[in-house]
Amino acid sequence: MGDPAQLREEGNQHFKSCNYEAALSCYTKALSLSDDPKAQAILHRNRAACYLKLDDYSKAEKDASKAIEADGGDVKALFRRSQALEKLGRLDQAFLDVKRCASLEPQNKAFQESLRRLGVQIQEKAKFMSTTDAKVEQMFKVLLDPAEKDEDKKQKAAQNLIVLAREEAGAEQIFRSDGTQLLQRMLRTGKPEMVLAALRTLVGLCSSHPSRTMAILNTLGMECFSSAMGMDNEQLSLAACNVLQVMIEALTDGSKKRIQVKDSAVVLEPSRELKSMLQHLLDVLTQSSFSGQGRDNAINLLIRHVPRKSRRDPDNSTTLWVIDNGLKKILEVGGTVPEITGSLPITENSRMSASVLLNKLYDDLKCDSERENFHKLCEDYVQSWFESPGMDGKLRAIQTVSSLLQGPWDVGNRTLELSGIMESIIALCASEREIDKVVAVEALIHAAGKAKRASFITANGVALLKDLYKKNENDAIRIRALVGLCKLGSAGGTDFSMKQFAEGSTLKLAKQCRKWMCNEMILSSTRRWAVEGLAYLTFDADVKEEFVEDKTAMEALFELAKSEDKTVLFAVASALVNCTNSYDKEELDPQMVELAKYAKQHIPEEHPKDKQKFVVKRIKKLLDAGVVSAVTCMVKNESPALTDSCKELLCRVFLALVENPEDRGFVVAQGGGKALIPLALEGTDVGKTKAAQALAKIAITSNPEIAFPGERVYEVVRPLVGLLHLDRTALQNFEALMALTNLAGISERLRQKILKEKAVPKIDSYMFEEHEMIRLAATECLCNLVLSQEVRDLFLTEGSDRLKLIVLYCGEDDEKLRCAASGTLAMLTSLQPELCARIPKVTTHWLEILQALVLSPSADLQHRGLVIVLNMITADRDVAAKLMESEMLEILSVMVKEEGERKQAVFSAAKACLAKAVEYELIKPNVEGN
Repeated sequence: MGDPAQLREEGNQHFKSCNYEAALSCYTKALSLSDDPKAQAILHRNRAACYLKLDDYSKAEKDASKAIEADGGDVKALFRRSQALEKLGRLDQAFLDVKRCASLEPQNKAFQESLRRLGVQIQEKAKFMSTTDAKVEQMFKVLLDPAEKDEDKKQKAAQNLIVLAREEAGAEQIFRSDGTQLLQRMLRTGKPEMVLAALRTLVGLCSSHPSRTMAILNTLGMECFSSAMGMDNEQLSLAACNVLQVMIEALTDGSKKRIQVKDSAVVLEPSRELKSMLQHLLDVLTQSSFSGQGRDNAINLLIRHVPRKSRRDPDNSTTLWVIDNGLKKILEVGGTVPEITGSLPITENSRMSASVLLNKLYDDLKCDSERENFHKLCEDYVQSWFESPGMDGKLRAIQTVSSLLQGPWDVGNRTLELSGIMESIIALCASEREIDKVVAVEALIHAAGKAKRASFITANGVALLKDLYKKNENDAIRIRALVGLCKLGSAGGTDFSMKQFAEGSTLKLAKQCRKWMCNEMILSSTRRWAVEGLAYLTFDADVKEEFVEDKTAMEALFELAKSEDKTVLFAVASALVNCTNSYDKEELDPQMVELAKYAKQHIPEEHPKDKQKFVVKRIKKLLDAGVVSAVTCMVKNESPALTDSCKELLCRVFLALVENPEDRGFVVAQGGGKALIPLALEGTDVGKTKAAQALAKIAITSNPEIAFPGERVYEVVRPLVGLLHLDRTALQNFEALMALTNLAGISERLRQKILKEKAVPKIDSYMFEEHEMIRLAATECLCNLVLSQEVRDLFLTEGSDRLKLIVLYCGEDDEKLRCAASGTLAMLTSLQPELCARIPKVTTHWLEILQALVLSPSADLQHRGLVIVLNMITADRDVAAKLMESEMLEILSVMVKEEGERKQAVFSAAKACLAKAVEYELIKPNVEGN
């Protein structure tokens, strides 16, 4: 096995048999063992042929190039590189290689045919490029001609331009055809359809192309895009945002590399352009002429691109720069009160987006001095408004505090402690101005959850809130006061023994919340406060039961989850977590409970209706009402309101929804499988784990190819492998192994994906687990993975105990484990015959184990045992001799006499074993020739 020449010959035989993956494996092993440059060149050339057959043209080109480096006249390598380059679309280079081949072997008809074919293709490409130039010119002419009145013709030209820009060749043609100036003219027309077409074309031009992006940015200027984003037209604003998004991504990638401009010695500096773009985005936040939608889009871009993507990146300089240059501008958006004259135009989502950005900036700080600076800037800003003359300044200060409490809450907590702030909030609750009450009650709601102020609010605010709820005629104020009462009333959480209100009061509050939530005459921005109320009240199991019985209320909740007001997402997710009991529950130690009773300390009590049978019924009712489509729609949101914490809540809900195997098909049919994949890849560690476990449950009981169609099935692998960790529960380990077993049985590509995620060492470790179900699942998973050559090669590694473990497991008492292990061994001995000779060496009990398998009462185990014996006899005559000298001969002789329909497979395998022994002349046939 260690001879490179022998391995090369084996590879050649595999190649002739069209087993290209086996040939590739042999050549690769030979390469690792050979130190002869000439032999290495041949192996690279042969491997290139394998890659061509496997459609991996990039690797084929690389291997052929290595062969050519060793011998520039290697015709086979040159021709194979030419074939690879042709497939990769690099026709000019392919033509040069085949031209060299033809010069070395002028009589070779294959080379002459390739030369002719490539020549034709190159001409066609040149013709296409020239006609594309003409088409681009014609498109712009149609779009920019004021005399052109045919709107259908213009629309078609615009669509063609957008489609052409999506392809790299087309984008380059547009750019070289003076496209930037022509697109600028389209933008300056001011016509919405022209501006939209230009912006969508620019997305294609800038995507993943830093140098082109910088050229466009320098020509058009940032003002051009910001003015489009600031338009009071949602479609145009979003299109401009998309252009800036791809520009920032292109420049971010470019800043990691040196970007050389063609035909120039100038080295571009994308980082400088990025800073300029970020400064512009910060500046537009406080421009009164900017639309609310545009402001939201600017904040979204800052959220995506300012904080570090990973805490492992030590550089948070961009965050510090934004705090120094734009924190007050972000606070101004968060503190905007639209009813005050001269306020910035904002949407329902603007202040929540500002809170999310503030939170991400604060979380990105690395040390106490950076955090203290953040605190100081926020306190100074709030103090400056609070101390300004007039009531409007105080309102802005309090609204800013609310935004901070919804974002970096410890910063908000400190601003609450500023002199006079909390007292002003309480006082404004009794103001005559409606807007004063609205802002003050909202601040009170956000402050109530903060431990330092909860007792103060309970003592001073409850009476005020009750008074506002009962006496005020404005529903917008009443509903907010109700939420404040709900929040204070839910202080005991799920603890049944800690009730803040009198018996029945919580149910009355919940009923009123449902009533307002279902009232479509009320603004959605007001109705979402009813959802907030339910999010708190659904800690109470009686409230949960009443809610799931009210189908109208459930449908109203789901409709609000799909609405334009994204600030409702967290409240909806919280309510659903409570209804499905998918929050973390602490298991009480019985001994500690007894000690607490003895010490007369408080002991949390579970509500009788929070028992599992009630939870199962609630989940069923939620599913019937359409909860899956609502949660799936929430996941698709790209709003900043869909924070990592919100995603974690949705992951908890999904895990609860797929708990019952019978419901999993329904969840998948409603789009749940697709929605879970991004949740399993991004978010909090807890959220990703919950989502991965939900994916595992689906993959166990559903066909993964149907549950996760197309390329999605490959995205499922990484989250599942992530569950194979000591920090995860035994159930999560088990379900991940079961899911991976199903995936590994589908295709070689999926098995390769599992190998790429380094799952095999983890699966190996679980084969030593004490828990018999985990050990079994790991063995079954390995059984499917041995279909891959790379996994089989691990069993050939010197010093490995993998084969020994599998053989020993074939002799275990657990029938299921024996079945999995014997299946693995049967496959290994069939696909990797050289392992057969090693089996007698790994344990002295090998014969006993095989005999026990063959004599098993289970027909499945018998058949697997006989297949192993047949493979061993076929592979090695010496091993066959040992088997025939043992009791195995007698066992086989008996088995061939027990032919029957139920045991046909067993009979056939036993007969084949004896026939092979006769062929080796180890035994003789009887008189009848049998």
